Amino acid sequence: QVQLVESGGGLVQPGGSLRLSCAASGSIVSISTMAWYRQAPGKQRESVAIIISGSSTNYADSVKGRFTLSRDNAKNAVYLQMNSLKPEDTAVYYCYAIIATRVGHFTNYWGQGTQVTVSS
Repeated sequence: QVQLVESGGGLVQPGGSLRLSCAASGSIVSISTMAWYRQAPGKQRESVAIIISGSSTNYADSVKGRFTLSRDNAKNAVYLQMNSLKPEDTAVYYCYAIIATRVGHFTNYWGQGTQVTVSS
């Protein structure tokens, strides 16, 4: 069984910073993709940043230049550094990963979500 555990959400003022962390645990053979999504009230879940093993990182246009995704393969972890936060960044942020628990068999996994609120 695989779990994604997120941390680092909270309340921050506009212009502030937060760092989200997500660590995968369990019977992991390999991880091909790790990403962060977010869902604001009344809106659909959207991709924020995604990194595929061996490839570059892609960002939503709305966060380019402000958010940075990084990955620690040794720890099966992914991080999202969020700077210059805006009220419109307020959402529940979800960690997402595509993980193989057997060679060649990949499954999608989601974290439980962490609330980020940007408000003065």
